Amino acid sequence: MVDLAQFEQQGFALTGPLLAAQQTKSLIALVEQHTPDSQGPRRGGLRDVMSLVSELRFVADDPAVRAFVEAILGPQAFVVRATLFDKTDAANWKVPWHQDVTIAVQQRAELVGYGPWSVKAGVEHVQPPTSVLERMVTVRIHLDPCPATNGALRVMPGTHKLGRLNQDDVTRYVEGRSAVTCEALAGEVLVMRPLLLHASSPSEIPAHRRVLHFDFAVDPLPAPLTWKLRS
Repeated sequence: MVDLAQFEQQGFALTGPLLAAQQTKSLIALVEQHTPDSQGPRRGGLRDVMSLVSELRFVADDPAVRAFVEAILGPQAFVVRATLFDKTDAANWKVPWHQDVTIAVQQRAELVGYGPWSVKAGVEHVQPPTSVLERMVTVRIHLDPCPATNGALRVMPGTHKLGRLNQDDVTRYVEGRSAVTCEALAGEVLVMRPLLLHASSPSEIPAHRRVLHFDFAVDPLPAPLTWKLRS
């Protein structure tokens, strides 16, 4: 179980294995079965992956995953976005220091405090008020081993408490500070706040680094906005 006091202080927590080896292999096979190579994991990932592979909802609803989410957000938490990331030799990118500040919604609507807007993989995304992001949590489930040499996520502990930062502030903040590298084995999980500063480097020896990334929320959006995955 997540140490809630430490999680709220640091903004992240790494768990032991939540998925057995056979479960991770089955999930990899499921994703590859449902996604053609032209758009699939070998191209670097899939946005809105649950719409393509509806069976992935059982992962978000897994009791072990729910236990972590509910400890932080409460029993009313629900998944609002699902993404598959995969670094390979064909898609070996660097991710600079940033916060996750956009959410996926069903349709665009002009509301005070929501914007700018963007469209990613055909899905409307918007930057909501900071208060919305502060009531969310991200769960990253590693399907492959993820050592530092294979693009493991790096985080700046405690930065989720800084609110939303512009890029100049991000650059100034990370200079001279030490990051934590979140190495993980297959089946292990990283739980984090969206506003936590994080980054990743290209893989030194490119290999699959498949991560199922689920965002959870607990509050409805103001009408007429609705979460993309809210049932």
